[in-house]
Amino acid sequence: MAKFDVYDLEKKKVGELDLADQVFAGEVNEHLFYEVVKAKLASDRSGTHAVKNRSLVSGGGKKPWKQKHTGRARQGSTRASQWVGGGKAMGPKPRDYSYDVPRKVRQAALRSALALKSRDQQLIIVEKWSPEAPKAKAAAQVLAALGAKKALVVDAAANEALAKSVRNLAGADFLAAEGLNVYDILNHEALVLTAETAKKLEASLS
Repeated sequence: MAKFDVYDLEKKKVGELDLADQVFAGEVNEHLFYEVVKAKLASDRSGTHAVKNRSLVSGGGKKPWKQKHTGRARQGSTRASQWVGGGKAMGPKPRDYSYDVPRKVRQAALRSALALKSRDQQLIIVEKWSPEAPKAKAAAQVLAALGAKKALVVDAAANEALAKSVRNLAGADFLAAEGLNVYDILNHEALVLTAETAKKLEASLS
């Protein structure tokens, strides 16, 4: 078991937390990051790109000139792709770019991401963070005290006050523990977890 310091919101140590090595202190496999992040970015693509082919371009119903004896190349329509204003040949069509990565690969990549933040001393565990009301200024002060201005804060989805406090801060984001993913972890300098969330992640990823 790996030991992690637990801090209050002023970054004063208030205790220690034992977490499984395989989740928070295991081997960092960067190739898994590539696989999972690539799948995430592919799934985010809208895939709505489209162009008109010759059947969709208006006009061109009449043959521009007769087939033979004009001295010019034969043409069937002014909307063919070689004409200015014609349809595009073999252009892009709407498609779905998303694909699935095996669940075990996603979990292994998430363990690697947590281990990376732990190794680089960018993982901060706080005892509790439950503001009474959404206040972005107070959240900014807490992150500054923790030394994690550009941080990903992870806690229970029910903690709406914290989510609303963090979401308006530049460079900081809030995620529910259930939505934690490799892309967002790597996209922030620091990862801030509550002690309860850290134990939930340990249980789900062990």
